[in-house]
Amino acid sequence: MKRTKTTVVIATRDRAPELERTLRELTALRPPPPIVVVDNGSSDGTAARAAAFPGVRVIRLPRNIGVAARNLGVAVARTPYVAFSDDDSWWADDALAEAERILDAHDDIGLVAAKTLVGEEEREDPVVPLMAGSPLGRPGGLPGPAVLGFLACSAVVRRTAYLQAAGFHPLLHFGAEEKLLSYDLAARGWWLCYAEKVRAHHHPSALRPSSSWRERAELRNRILITVMRRPVRRCLAEGFRVLARVPREPRVLGALAGVLRRLPWALADRQPLPAPVERRIRVLEHAHGG
Repeated sequence: MKRTKTTVVIATRDRAPELERTLRELTALRPPPPIVVVDNGSSDGTAARAAAFPGVRVIRLPRNIGVAARNLGVAVARTPYVAFSDDDSWWADDALAEAERILDAHDDIGLVAAKTLVGEEEREDPVVPLMAGSPLGRPGGLPGPAVLGFLACSAVVRRTAYLQAAGFHPLLHFGAEEKLLSYDLAARGWWLCYAEKVRAHHHPSALRPSSSWRERAELRNRILITVMRRPVRRCLAEGFRVLARVPREPRVLGALAGVLRRLPWALADRQPLPAPVERRIRVLEHAHGG
């Protein structure tokens, strides 16, 4: 049997039933990929239940470090490519092989973003048409549209590119983490590419943070990402725009409080993007009304 070139990495916390379904789907793939589960300090027996699956390596963390847990999974992977799944998502039968073909043929691609199908009805995730219709086109003969974003539950990365970009930033903990990694990969000369034939299934867990919590976390992190990577004028414009929302959206204050707590770290890690990457971001913002 042909061996896979891709390790699947999953970060999880307190979702043992969902993770078990995901692991059943992933271990049924042929050829079966190596799987690394990084447990973010679960209290429901998640780690033990994951370790019962053959071919699954479990890394147990004493506390929840958020999205940075994926970095530990990539660090122990021994394959050239790494596919990310969440504990409620998995890969279609031929998806990893197709991603490997793309990455083997295009050594300037650092990340392949998959077509994500949601739920039993397999409806397209709302992000899919945005990626498929990316105004960035297919520069350099890319096999699909160039993108500057992806879903972390359904992406395949070139391990060397991921390590060069230092992976998911621990400052963000959770929410909009894909945007910063996209910027950092592009800043190092890697393309991110949407691939229609690479498919992932996502069955969102019922055990999810509230929508208001997620909105605050994502707003907080979008502001932090702007501070860390965008021009000063963009930082100021974003700051004024968010402040203008406070009177009609009091929850914005919670996001701003989170920004202030993390601002010294964000400023210490400020690395403005190269001009070509900033131009690509502006093209996307203009197209999407950002």
